[in-house]
Amino acid sequence: MEGRKDLLIKKMLESGAVLFGHFVLASGKESNYYINVKKVVTDPEALELIAGLIADLVQRAGIDFDRVAGPELGAVPIATAVSLKTSKPLVIVRKKPKGYGTGSQVEGDVKEGDRILLVEDVTTTGGSVLRAAEVLESLGSRIAAIAVVVDREEGAEEMITSKGYTFLPVIRVSELLERKETAKGRESD
Repeated sequence: MEGRKDLLIKKMLESGAVLFGHFVLASGKESNYYINVKKVVTDPEALELIAGLIADLVQRAGIDFDRVAGPELGAVPIATAVSLKTSKPLVIVRKKPKGYGTGSQVEGDVKEGDRILLVEDVTTTGGSVLRAAEVLESLGSRIAAIAVVVDREEGAEEMITSKGYTFLPVIRVSELLERKETAKGRESD
């Protein structure tokens, strides 16, 4: 798994998914770097790598689940890839109920008692993924675990685990930034 994780980190850095500057995050926090996982998930090889790493994390943790869910927009391709990798049905959670048709906030079947693997692209405080968890639980499902491609290590893990959920990060931002600095150091040699 470590070799594939290293390859994913390399792909993220090469794709420009790690940006430096001044950014306002979805959480409202300001940051001097931005992790744009959407930049790397457009690469089919990287997306397949992410799906495999998440499937491995879940299996190693002994998590049983019936469905894979992802909040729009960033997690949808990831959830789709994990769904294909695990042969589990896909569920998409909208940020808010759609204003037409059925007015649903969830696309895909969710049944009472379903165990759902909820995936996310990046977590900072965990607020977005926890809102998606609340929506799914309001339909009678249970969150089996929350898996994330990159955890920014700014409170999401503590917030998510304090709610009783299992948290499974593929990459922690410290690993990503350390690799970026190592690569920068090699370039200046």
